[in-house]
Amino acid sequence: MNTATSQHPAPEPPTATLPDDKELRRSILLLSSVLTRVLKTQARPGIAATVDQLQRRFAALLRDGGPARRRQLLETIETLDPETLGEVVRAFNRYFSLLNIAEESHYLRQRRRQAERGGHYWPGSFHDTLLNFKQSGVGVDQLQVLLDELLYLPVLTAHPTEAKRRTVKGALREVFLTHDAVADNRVKGSFRREAIERLQSQIHVLWKTDEVRAHSMGVADEIEAGLFYFPLSLFQATARVYRNFERSLVDVYGEAAARRVRVPSFLRFGSWIGGDRDGNPNVTPETTALALRRQAEAILREYLRRLDELRGQLSHSQGFCEFSAAFLNSLATDRGELGPAVAALERPYLQEPYRHKLSLMRYRMERSLARVERALAGEADAADGLAYPGVAEFLADLRLIDESLRGHGDESIANLELHDLIRLAETFGFHLMQLDVRQESGRHTAAVADILKAALGVDYPALDEAERLHLLGEAIAAPGGLVYNRADLATATRETLEVFDVMARMRREIGPDCFGRYVISMTHAASHIMEVMLLAAQSGLAGRLAGHWHCHLGVSPLFETIEDLNHIEAVLTRLFDTPAYRELLRVSGERQEVMLGYSDSCKDGGILASAWGLYRAQRQVIDLAAARGLKCRLFHGRGGTVGRGGGPTHEAILAQPPNTVLGQIKFTEQGEVLFYRYNNMETAIYELTMGATGLLKASVGLIQPGPGDRAEDWAVMGELARIGEHSYRELTERTEGFLDYFYEATPVGDIGQLNIGSRPSHRKKQDRSKNSVRAIAWVFAWAQARQTFPAWYGIGGAVSTWCAGKPERLETLRRMYRDWPFFRNLLGNAQMALGKSDMELAKEYAGLCVDHLAGKRVLGLIESEYRRGVEWVLDIAQSDRLMAENPALAASLRRRDGFLGPLNYIQAWLLRRVREADAEAGGDNPWRKPLLRTINAIAAGMRNTG
Repeated sequence: MNTATSQHPAPEPPTATLPDDKELRRSILLLSSVLTRVLKTQARPGIAATVDQLQRRFAALLRDGGPARRRQLLETIETLDPETLGEVVRAFNRYFSLLNIAEESHYLRQRRRQAERGGHYWPGSFHDTLLNFKQSGVGVDQLQVLLDELLYLPVLTAHPTEAKRRTVKGALREVFLTHDAVADNRVKGSFRREAIERLQSQIHVLWKTDEVRAHSMGVADEIEAGLFYFPLSLFQATARVYRNFERSLVDVYGEAAARRVRVPSFLRFGSWIGGDRDGNPNVTPETTALALRRQAEAILREYLRRLDELRGQLSHSQGFCEFSAAFLNSLATDRGELGPAVAALERPYLQEPYRHKLSLMRYRMERSLARVERALAGEADAADGLAYPGVAEFLADLRLIDESLRGHGDESIANLELHDLIRLAETFGFHLMQLDVRQESGRHTAAVADILKAALGVDYPALDEAERLHLLGEAIAAPGGLVYNRADLATATRETLEVFDVMARMRREIGPDCFGRYVISMTHAASHIMEVMLLAAQSGLAGRLAGHWHCHLGVSPLFETIEDLNHIEAVLTRLFDTPAYRELLRVSGERQEVMLGYSDSCKDGGILASAWGLYRAQRQVIDLAAARGLKCRLFHGRGGTVGRGGGPTHEAILAQPPNTVLGQIKFTEQGEVLFYRYNNMETAIYELTMGATGLLKASVGLIQPGPGDRAEDWAVMGELARIGEHSYRELTERTEGFLDYFYEATPVGDIGQLNIGSRPSHRKKQDRSKNSVRAIAWVFAWAQARQTFPAWYGIGGAVSTWCAGKPERLETLRRMYRDWPFFRNLLGNAQMALGKSDMELAKEYAGLCVDHLAGKRVLGLIESEYRRGVEWVLDIAQSDRLMAENPALAASLRRRDGFLGPLNYIQAWLLRRVREADAEAGGDNPWRKPLLRTINAIAAGMRNTG
């Protein structure tokens, strides 16, 4: 791990870890030894020895850092042909994957043991959180007020940040499950030998599976990748999260008090996959329909599976129970409606009313699924009166069984699988995830201008903002809508309108809750929101009829640049004060949602300006809405890395401004974040729990007054953000040769060839500007080159400037770090990012610049700020090393150092070879495949991509 005085300390052996982590050391040693055996029998001859030699030579380089040692390391790399080098890189990649499994399994076992011992369980568990609530004076009545507002809504996106193939993820899951069995001390003798043999065969298969995709991902592939996690872990994890919450409620508050509390189904899942068309021409109205139908298919199949389980379980017979009259009446009604269609199905269950009812329910669910499958096959939709029309009717049937069971004393049985199924139906409906649609504001403006020209002869672009808002409000409310010939409109306008047409159609087909929000990227004015409402009105989704307003579309303006964040108050004030919009919001029955973009604001102005701009914006949004009696939910556009708003979810939620979360939070999750959180069921339970408890804690202001922020802290942060933004822009916008450095000293040009997403890495082809490159590719490329500066650049310089000659100011920053969750989280994440940077390795990448002097100059600026950042962050935290307060994370990064270093040397060398070969005669470049493998391997080692 890097520090201010030692950029490149010698790595500890692969098995090194914290002093008390003997169990983890044993796991790592076991998995490493199995991998070595596989390499010796399945890889090219000498691969295991070459991997060992690279590690030893890198360790020797770190010890004395001389040019001779560097030369020895490079000579080892240069002697390898492309195929052998590719296998060496794969070996490193597999080690990282196994290391990740060992760590995940270790922390899972720790949580299990804490649960077995009782007490608080792990910090952040439901039990721990509720116990702290009770001790602080929160009674069950107050808790109910908080629970009634609760909504935890992660949104899956298709942003291309996951470098693993789905096949590899599946293989890794099998290794995880087998390793978990091997690590169980109760498994001994022949059972243990059997498990280890199975583990070796699974790692054998993993070695024989290519981690690099042969073909690019289409949107349909991304849809499947998003659905992958639900049957794998999320269905079961969701049910267990609710169950754990209810159990903890009883444990902490007692059974009598807990019975007075209604725990709502507060989890929801959203998706952008198939709906995010901003900059992605591959997302069409057809793919939006495909996404929703595939989601519906997935959840209906799960319901069928669980109905089968219940039918096997609820064998209560006539004469042994007193079934409720409401339940028996519903059974009679079903038989009358379904008639002879179910005669054969119900015959075995006539003496077992619950099984009888469940067989009829299953028949109706099969009909619902068949309707979805016909739509997926492209067949015309036909009404089916025997199918469930929606989730409300399904839930009504489930609740009738539940009430009847409880009525004859079988509450304990009702609380098992039936209760879980009710929870899942309340959470997932018939749509699984609420699909958000996203498009850039300029597309809407152009379409509205075209429509208003055709319908009214109005020159919309010539109007000022006030005139636009007035015209849009009247046009939305126009009885009968605007009159024009759609065929006369521009092709782009017709395409935009088709999106709203498919939204209206899919609401009818799948259900009214299948869409979440229409997200408008690059929102610069209130008219941008009203333009979307006018477009929605053209498909019947909004408008006014006979004096009555209607609105079936929620809009979420996205503010994503520093300038946008600075103007958010003006834009929303104008929007909320527009009468037509207030009416649309009122009749929709929804709270206003506002999305904040972490990625682009950080790429635009740096981490300090971004973090502070986002923090201020949240306070402004909530205050503006509250002043007008509106409820508001913030939608956080977070990525996996710190440079894109990432970091631990629990801490991130607690770091939001006081009294802005208010029971509800929505945020994006993507790529490697989904894999690390949801590829294993118990890890998924932990992650969902930590997010939900973070939400509970951050929302306690709904029921208890809490301290607000200090005005003087806001003033300090304003100054730091101003200085930090200036420093960041000096580097990225005003340093000669900086963009050349980005494209030459990182693998950004090669990332797209990994085939990890359908979305282009740049907004405009051939445009190499900072504005054109997407934030994902920006962060991904810098991380590969071990220069994670988007997450910390400007912090050291800003603090140094602000504290210059005024030592008392350092004490102010130390107090802020101790007392202000926002500032502590900001510097905590910066420590993690600084720990992943390595300036010695960065020099290898800087050496790739065509202009060597320019490369040295740019790297010198980054390195100077790195040193300042480490020095000042440690001084503020009063620590002697990075991440001292998070030793587990520090140890995890340290375990990777000895493997990441050689990989970075290999990658830098391969970048040079690939570019040289590309400049020569045409044909396939033999060095490109191993280069792509290094990108995968480094991403696995750092556990972050974009």
